[in-house]
Amino acid sequence: MPYGSWINDLPTGFFLVVHITAFALGAGFAWLAYKRRLTLLSSAFSLFAVAELVYMTYHLDWTVFQPEHTIAEVLDLSAFVLLFAAAVYSTVHRSALEMTNA
Repeated sequence: MPYGSWINDLPTGFFLVVHITAFALGAGFAWLAYKRRLTLLSSAFSLFAVAELVYMTYHLDWTVFQPEHTIAEVLDLSAFVLLFAAAVYSTVHRSALEMTNA
C-alpha cells in the first residue's frame, strides 16, 4: 500500500468542500484586487479560481480525462507566477517612487 493512499478513502464531499472554499477565497481576492485596480493580482486570483473549478469538475465526474488535472496545475502555476510578478512589481515600483521623492 503506497504512503498516502488513505486520501482516496475520503468521501467526494470532502474534496468538494475544499475546492469550493478555495474557489470562494480566490474569487473573493480577485474581486478585491479588481476593485483596487491591481491588474496582476486580480488576474492571478482569477486563474486560481478557474483552476479550482477545473478540479471540481473532476471530483463531480463531469470530466473523466487526465489532462484536466494538468490544466488545473498549469492554471495554478500561472497564477503563482503572476502573484510573484505583482509582488516584485509593487516592490520595484515603490522603491522607484522613494528614490524620486528623496
